[in-house]
Amino acid sequence: MSPEEKRCVAFHEAGHAIAGWFLEHADPLLKVTIIPRGGGALGFAQYLPKEVALYSKQALLDRMCMALGGRIAEELTFGSVTTGASDDLNKVTQMAYSITALYGMSDRIGAVSYPGNKDQFDKPYSEATAKAIDEEVKKLVDSCYVRTRELLTRHAAPLKAVAELLLEKETISQLDIVRLAGDRPWPIPDALRDYLGATSKKSDSPLEDGSSDSKDGGGEGGEDATAVPLPAASSPSHQ
Repeated sequence: MSPEEKRCVAFHEAGHAIAGWFLEHADPLLKVTIIPRGGGALGFAQYLPKEVALYSKQALLDRMCMALGGRIAEELTFGSVTTGASDDLNKVTQMAYSITALYGMSDRIGAVSYPGNKDQFDKPYSEATAKAIDEEVKKLVDSCYVRTRELLTRHAAPLKAVAELLLEKETISQLDIVRLAGDRPWPIPDALRDYLGATSKKSDSPLEDGSSDSKDGGGEGGEDATAVPLPAASSPSHQ
C-alpha cells in the first residue's frame, strides 16, 4: 500500500471501531489491524459475537450503523470515499431489506415476509409494494448514515487517535480503544469480560485465525468490513 492508501485504511478501520464502541448492540472489538491479508483485505478486524439467537430492530440498526462507520470515517477525514466500503454497503443493504421485507419490522410494509427470490418474474407482491419496499430501505439506510455521521463527528478526537495509533502500531486491541476512547458506555457481559481481557493482552501479536472476523470481498482492493452477525437474509428482488 502507498502511504495514502494505508492512511485511508487506518481511518476506515477506526471508523468501524469507534462507531461500534459507542453503539449499544455492537459486538465487542477484540483486535483490528491494517496489515494486509489474503483475499484482497487491506484491513482486518476481529469481534466477539454475542451468543444471541434473536435480534431486535434496534440491534440490526446498530449493526447497520457500525457497518457504515468505515465509509463515513473516510468521508469526514478526506472529503471523499473509496471502493473499500463495498462489502460494508452490501451488508447494510441486506440488513435493510431484511428489516423491511423479511422480518416484518416496517410499519409501512406491515407484518409480512417476502423471502428473497432470484426469479424477478415470480414475486409475491405488486410493483407498488416493491416501490414501497425500495423507499423504506432507502429511508432506513439514510437514517443510519445520518446517525453514524453524527456519532463519528461527536467522537472525532478518539477516531483520529485510533487511526493514528493504527498507523504507528498496525495492530491494536480493545485495551488501546479503552485508553483512547474511554470505557464503553454499554456494559460487557461478565461471561465475555475475562475472555476479552485475556485476548487483549496479546495486542502485539498478529490476528489469529479461528476468531470471528470478516473481510471485504469487493474485488477492487477492498478492505475489511465490520463483522455483522445476523440471521441469513436476502433482499426480495434486489440480489
